[in-house]
Amino acid sequence: MEYDVVIVGGGPAGLSAAIKIKQLNADISVVVLEKGGELGAHILSGAVMDPKALTELIPNWKELGAPLNTPVTEDRVLFLSETKAYKTPNFMLPKCFENHGNYVISLGNVVRWLGQQAEALGVEIFPGFTGAEVLYNDDGSVKGVATGNMGVKRDGEPGPDFQLGMELHGKYTLFAEGARGHLGKQLMAKFDLNKGKDPQSYGIGIKELWEIDPAKHQPGLVIHTTGWPLDSKTYGGSFLYHLENNQVMIGYVVGLDYENPYLSPYEEFQRYKTHPEIRTFLEGGKRISYGARAITAGGLQSLPKLVFPGGALIGCDAGFLNMSRIKGSHAAIKSGMLAAESVVEALGAGRTGDELASYPTAFEQSWLHEELHVARNVKPWLKKGLYLGSLMTGIDQIIFRGKAPWTLHHSTPDHACLRPASEFAPINYPKPDGKLTFDRLSSVFISNTNHAEDQPIHLTLKDASVPVNVNLAKFAGPESRYCPAGVYEFVKTDEGQDRLQINAQNCVHCKTCDIKDPTQNIVWITPEGGGGPNYPNM
Repeated sequence: MEYDVVIVGGGPAGLSAAIKIKQLNADISVVVLEKGGELGAHILSGAVMDPKALTELIPNWKELGAPLNTPVTEDRVLFLSETKAYKTPNFMLPKCFENHGNYVISLGNVVRWLGQQAEALGVEIFPGFTGAEVLYNDDGSVKGVATGNMGVKRDGEPGPDFQLGMELHGKYTLFAEGARGHLGKQLMAKFDLNKGKDPQSYGIGIKELWEIDPAKHQPGLVIHTTGWPLDSKTYGGSFLYHLENNQVMIGYVVGLDYENPYLSPYEEFQRYKTHPEIRTFLEGGKRISYGARAITAGGLQSLPKLVFPGGALIGCDAGFLNMSRIKGSHAAIKSGMLAAESVVEALGAGRTGDELASYPTAFEQSWLHEELHVARNVKPWLKKGLYLGSLMTGIDQIIFRGKAPWTLHHSTPDHACLRPASEFAPINYPKPDGKLTFDRLSSVFISNTNHAEDQPIHLTLKDASVPVNVNLAKFAGPESRYCPAGVYEFVKTDEGQDRLQINAQNCVHCKTCDIKDPTQNIVWITPEGGGGPNYPNM
């Protein structure tokens, strides 16, 4: 199928790019591929949204019914000890923590609304189709993508409902797959897009949606915490956002540069909910949904080259998230718009398959670049530990206002930060109580995750011997702990030998294993389209 523009990923970046292209030239043909069963099915974010970019894209979004219904009414930043909470006075908060004028949203619902706007403009959207393979022209430029075959059996043979994938060819292809995109990772390697850049840094965000007692509900209340339950050397923190309809979004982010292989981000999140300051909101409430997703956190220093012959990276596929503000959706929308403008300009000049050089140039001249430049030192400082990191972040953001005459760098990718288990003691996590804290499998159940039972396993190993011989022997099997969905477990064979069992059916597509596996032996590839979680309003 031939299009002017192919967009891989139906999140805020991909849909905003599609909308902007159609706004500028309605005659340009645009298709959006989305691997989730519907738009929003795989979207997971905090989220407090800065409407700045959305207002630029669709100025009358309020009149059109965009689901930004809950303005932020109060910011609280708490430092937690095991039993106490200490509120940071507002005058001591850097500007990046101020949320006045922002909205507590379900990003999944905003994406569904963006999809309606895109379709009204004539964008074709194919949910349930994965971008499984990058296609190239003879000159090496990107030609488009192929979607995955459907109905393939576990042994790789076609099943009774087999359906061949499609080739989608575009004059330009935009990749908007979100953090650690499967194809984006391949493009970075092929075109050496990370040359001269810091390695990308990630966090894992784990989130639950709760319906709470109306008496405890304060629409627009935004709470962030640092400190307990993590130790002071490990980067992480929580969010608790009050939506409409007596709902709260509660979640925990752990930097994937942690050292201790016994640490479990999922269990740390469950522990966090038992803190007296936090449990008071949840007691008497009901958990509705659960999910997890990796977050790009490297900032400006880790942004790859954005363009290559025939296409570009946008949104979190490139890593535009502003870690200091814990916000990525406005950055995704803006990056999609900038790439769209470059595409329309190129097509208008009769060009095809070349580098969209005006896109990175426009980014460097945009408010988004300025915002990321101001935030550039926050994550590197926080790598220095909670206390020194918080102090230096305060100096960087309050005294220098992000304009310090230096830029900090890091050179170690997250997977290389893990240290041998022999240097640490195992962490004894409490058993879940089924009311406030839960096990992984009951959590995965309410993420509505499903994959066709007999399809090939999409969590592939370069070397099947490495999980036992290296990961288990040296690092005590960290994949059984960093995965928030119980995909990886070490079991005994009948002969009493250890082996890694991969429960791919449970995978919520968070990409943590692809990032944190210390030997980079696990490679996440796209499963059959429509598989994975089905988030209603995350």
